[in-house]
Amino acid sequence: MPKILIIDDERAIRSTLKEILEFENYTVDEAEDGQKGLHQIGKSKYDVVLCDIKMPGMDGIEVLEKAMEMAPDTPFIMISAHGTIDTAVEATKKGAYDFLQKPPDLNRLLVSVRNALDKSNLVTETKILKKKISKTYEMVGTSEALGRVKQAIEKVAPTDARVLITGPNGSGKELVARAIHEHSNRANGPLIEVNCAAIPSELIESELFGHEKGSFTSAVKQRIGKFEQANGGTLFLDEVGDMSLSAQAKVLRALQEHKITRVGGDKDIQVDVRVLAATNKNLLEEIEAKTFREDLYHRLGVILIHVPPLNERREDIPDLVQKFLQDIANDYGNKPKAITNDALEYLKTLDWRGNVRELRNVVERLVIMSGQEVTLEDAKAYARPAGS
Repeated sequence: MPKILIIDDERAIRSTLKEILEFENYTVDEAEDGQKGLHQIGKSKYDVVLCDIKMPGMDGIEVLEKAMEMAPDTPFIMISAHGTIDTAVEATKKGAYDFLQKPPDLNRLLVSVRNALDKSNLVTETKILKKKISKTYEMVGTSEALGRVKQAIEKVAPTDARVLITGPNGSGKELVARAIHEHSNRANGPLIEVNCAAIPSELIESELFGHEKGSFTSAVKQRIGKFEQANGGTLFLDEVGDMSLSAQAKVLRALQEHKITRVGGDKDIQVDVRVLAATNKNLLEEIEAKTFREDLYHRLGVILIHVPPLNERREDIPDLVQKFLQDIANDYGNKPKAITNDALEYLKTLDWRGNVRELRNVVERLVIMSGQEVTLEDAKAYARPAGS
């Protein structure tokens, strides 16, 4: 049941508001001044706070400022009999969700409370989802090889330096890009991913830079490209070695001048984007073959991070297996299966050409095909498809 706090020095107003809100099945607490209100906020979690502005001792704006430090996600609805546009604007700037005049209209009050509760729920859900996502993309392992990668991420993340991430398919290059973004000053901005290998060469420029309506046959409306979508955040160019030479030239210009031009347009658009790139190719060989621009390579590779294949960090396999068992159990809504130590030791001896991605698939196969726990016999029978 949603919990609401009313901070107001007038007993009659508190009683009236409490009666109305309790009739709507809300749990309501009261505080007769700002100090007591802040004490209540420090002691309990409230879904919404209704706060008077004109109060003796500490006024509502001061209460709002202090409360935003203590519980920044709590929606505040400010109430005043002496409200002006300036007061409302000031309250909003300080973090208030809404502003109502006394005596508040009943319907307006209830709509504002419901909307504030929706916002509060969305903030909570977003935090839960972010935690789930960050756990899903967690870099698992304690090997020396992975430790070097984590150390590099720790150093480069707070900067705006461009990073080129190399490594074989399935080794976790995307995890490195996400970790850099999440620990950067742009973490609250968007992380936009582009798989350059999955987009036809004739469409990659439109995908990256957008296009104007009518710029080509199927351009029936204006499109915002990935560079603009990532403005203020991070753009991750996965499999950048598969990008066409013409798109490479435009990316180079965007990196040099911090501006792009949509396909079919003639207007320069300023963009503030940090670019991370990844590839499973040897770009120096691609440069020799004249399929990748050397100047773009040097622009992208201010910092180079190589993600080792799983075969070079076999000691991480037990930790990875335990994580995948938990993730799969969460997906299926079951308890995680146990795995025997000899089964884990056997998995460490196999050749993991598909790297971490292949290991995850094998663990899911073992969960499905094994009994109460994954045994050595299960691992020998199912870790490798017949004939492989």
